[in-house]
Amino acid sequence: MSSSTQAGEQAPITHRDQLVEVPAAGAKPRADWRIGTEHEKFGFRLDDLRPPTFDGERGIEAVLKGLASFDWTEVQEGGRTIALTRNGASVSLEPAGQLELSGAPLENIHQTCAEVGNHLYELKTVADRLRLGFLGMGFQPKWRREDMPWMPKGRYGIMRAYMPKVGNLGLDMMTRTCTVQVNLDYASEADMVKKFRVALALQPVATALFADSPFTEGRPNGFLSYRSHIWTDTDPDRTGMLDFVFEDGFGYERYVDYILDMPMYFVQRGDRYIDASGQSFRDFLQGRLPALPGELPTRTDWTDHMTTAFPEVRLKSFLEMRGADGGPWNRLCALSAFWVGLMYDDAALDAAWDLVKDFTRDECHALRDGAPRHALGLPFRGGKMQDLAVRALQVAAAGLARRGVVNEQGSDEVRFLEPLIEFAESGQTPAERKLALFHGDWNGDIDHVFREFAY
Repeated sequence: MSSSTQAGEQAPITHRDQLVEVPAAGAKPRADWRIGTEHEKFGFRLDDLRPPTFDGERGIEAVLKGLASFDWTEVQEGGRTIALTRNGASVSLEPAGQLELSGAPLENIHQTCAEVGNHLYELKTVADRLRLGFLGMGFQPKWRREDMPWMPKGRYGIMRAYMPKVGNLGLDMMTRTCTVQVNLDYASEADMVKKFRVALALQPVATALFADSPFTEGRPNGFLSYRSHIWTDTDPDRTGMLDFVFEDGFGYERYVDYILDMPMYFVQRGDRYIDASGQSFRDFLQGRLPALPGELPTRTDWTDHMTTAFPEVRLKSFLEMRGADGGPWNRLCALSAFWVGLMYDDAALDAAWDLVKDFTRDECHALRDGAPRHALGLPFRGGKMQDLAVRALQVAAAGLARRGVVNEQGSDEVRFLEPLIEFAESGQTPAERKLALFHGDWNGDIDHVFREFAY
């Protein structure tokens, strides 16, 4: 980052237009659109399956320091390595040590899948040496909340104290969930609005196709995506379907108002996180923030605050799809393929909008509320979510085919949808397949999931 850019990030914000500039600045011509894929996974010790602590010879910091040998640059907080960066990508820690790859902005799914594969290879190289494994699922299948370690990151301490004040499952969200997400660009405000609406309406389809969190503390929990259910009781101020996105007049300004009305978590000053939980960014704009009286926010403060919203789709300077459980490597590529197929081809985006444009508010909520428990089996309009998933995948496949981006072997991006097409056609989610194993070959022993589904 140049010194002039840094200065701009730290300049005080004095009017609301500066807040709107952040999502507005994300608009870019199609030639500059990129794909950013993020995914989280659970670490576990191979001998006792327990999650690794931060410290120690086999701890998460040791994993990060081991990965640094692959030319990653260490990022420190309070003298501890808490993240890595390399060529536009980063590796970071979720609250209980879930390891996250935030991928670089890439041009196509072939590159995405190569990036994911390379990351998992590097991670396995280090993990094998430390006698650790990593598992891709939506929810920790074995260990209790109190069994999960906490990472020494200042923002997490503030969130940990605040979460129980606003919901019952926020600490579970922090410590026991993993997701895969994809970040996508838009050409203009109108393009953002159309994509946001399509993405929100179809996010339950992604939840259903990727449902892979049917166990809690070693037993079936009655859900197929318990991770998705958790978000319904985490913090109503910053989660949910955002009904206003479908209202006339929606755009950057309306989203900024939503973020302004959302209570704060913290303000970062240097290496220090200052607790501002429950306080108002609107007060901050007036120099009246109790945590920092007399100070005005910077652009960095605003972008930090934007990252503490957790709706089903999130707007920053790009759109972030947030509905999917974590999973194995091929589903990580599949999520990006699904949304790129729908969003990065005009005809596909039109067709996707045709699928959802007459959904009522009640129907959107019924899909969101029903997906965690019923996934593809959820009744919808005389059929099931499965039917909607099949149609959405057909649209995505056509979009990817029209993109016509081929690898060296001449294969296009459509092949990355194959695991999702198989789930949709069979009507059986990853969660249901694990439940069948649990009640069958595993004989009720959840430990098998670590051995059979680790990366």
